Amino acid sequence: MSQIIARLRDVDIYQKDQLVLSMVNLTLNQGEFVYLIGKTGSGKSSLLKTLYAALPLGKGKGEVAGFDLGTLNRKTIPLLRRKLGIIFQDYNLLMDRSVADNLQFILEATGWKEEAKRRERVEEVLEQVGLAESRHKMPHALSGGEQQRIVIARALLNSPALIIADEPTGNLDPETSDDILLLLRQLAQENHTAVLLATHDYRMLENFPARIIRCHAGKVMEEDQFEV
Repeated sequence: MSQIIARLRDVDIYQKDQLVLSMVNLTLNQGEFVYLIGKTGSGKSSLLKTLYAALPLGKGKGEVAGFDLGTLNRKTIPLLRRKLGIIFQDYNLLMDRSVADNLQFILEATGWKEEAKRRERVEEVLEQVGLAESRHKMPHALSGGEQQRIVIARALLNSPALIIADEPTGNLDPETSDDILLLLRQLAQENHTAVLLATHDYRMLENFPARIIRCHAGKVMEEDQFEV
C-alpha cells in the first residue's frame, strides 16, 4: 500500500480574513501524479501555499511529508520545505552564475557541507532532467524549456517526497509543455515522488490523463464529483 505523503482533513483555508476554501479533504500518495485545476481566483494557489506552509492552517488537520501543519513555526517550516520541491511558472534562476552553480547554491543553503557530494548530486539531477551537458552554461544561454528543466533539477536536489508545481508550463509552447509534463510524470514514477501540478492547460489533461482535483465554488473536489 502506498505511503500517504500529504493529507488535509476538514481544512479551512484563508487569505488574510477571507475564507477561500472550506472543508478541504485531500490525500496525496507516494509516487502519485495529480492535476489541480480551477478558474483563476478559485483557490488553487492558496491550496498549494497551505501545503508548503506559506499560508497558516485554518480550521482542520493537515500533515505534509511527516510534518503537522498545525504546529509548524519559523524553525520547522524550512525543514518541511526541504522535503518538498516547489516549481513556479517563473524560473527564478540566478542569472549571474552557471547552471551548476545555481544548484550548488541551493545545496549549500540546505546544509550540504562536502563539496564532492554537492558536485555529485548536481551531476545526478542534471542527468535526470537530460541537461548534464549544460552544467557550465549560463541560464540566459538556455531556452525556456531548458530553464524549466533546470528548475525541476533544483526541485529534485533534496530528494523531495512531494513536488508542488504551480503552472510550470505557463510560459512554454505546447510541444515544450508536453516535454516538461512527461518529465515530471517520469520523475514521479522513478523517484516515487508525489507530484501535484496546477494548470490551466486542459489540453494536457486530455492528452496525458491522471487523477484530477478541482477547486470550484469554495470547495476542493475530485473531478468525478464535479458538475458544471
